[in-house]
Amino acid sequence: MARRRFLVEQIRDNTAELRGEDARHLARVLRAAPGQQYEISDGASLYLAEIAAVEKDRVVFRALEALDTPPDPVRLTLLAALIKFDRFEWLVEKATELGVAAIVPVHAARSEKGLLEAARKRAERWRRIAYESSQQARRLRPPEIAEPQSMAQAVTATFFAASSAASGLRYFLDEKSGAPPLLSTIPPAAQRRADHAIAGIALLTGPEGGWTDGERAAAAAAGWAPASLGPLILRAETAAIAAAAMLLHAWWASQLECRT
Repeated sequence: MARRRFLVEQIRDNTAELRGEDARHLARVLRAAPGQQYEISDGASLYLAEIAAVEKDRVVFRALEALDTPPDPVRLTLLAALIKFDRFEWLVEKATELGVAAIVPVHAARSEKGLLEAARKRAERWRRIAYESSQQARRLRPPEIAEPQSMAQAVTATFFAASSAASGLRYFLDEKSGAPPLLSTIPPAAQRRADHAIAGIALLTGPEGGWTDGERAAAAAAGWAPASLGPLILRAETAAIAAAAMLLHAWWASQLECRT
């Protein structure tokens, strides 16, 4: 059974701490005791660690040895149109489990009225969900949760380093007939396996009512490639997670092929 992993703010002099609710959960629910071993990550490095001390609202770890961390197969930024918050929270949780690197809430023309303002107050809650899901999924770090953006901001934003010679892929998930299947737009395996061949992927997914023709035109003008998940009409959160899973799995499989 895999060891539990905890995300800590920093590892300094081979020592790290958990505080607050995380420490209370570890102490009371998991019955932490000195000498027990877990994995800890500060977002950059991963260590095997043992508990050195358990207090009421504080657990102290002692790092024992550095552990290998495989590189992410690709950096995927998910730009998801705002939907009802219970479903958007589910989207954040599942996107985190899949390994999405960043999540950008987007206010589309058909997003429900009032969601943009309310979303600005929810960002911290979404970051907490991502943090907890990252520990469960044994990630090195949580995904970035950006501040909500308008559709105009989202389609013109830069997601890949300007200095990189590699190109980034930008997909505009569209339910309208005529868009090519997402799978057919994924680069061939040889290109996915090449080091630094692709700087990253940005995936833009729509609201419950779908995109307007104006939004499609704006995305196309900004260089986003339309892609489809097929003829069935999916819920917004289902489409986002299905597309993210397909893209990340393609690059993950290519990474495994490099090791064999």
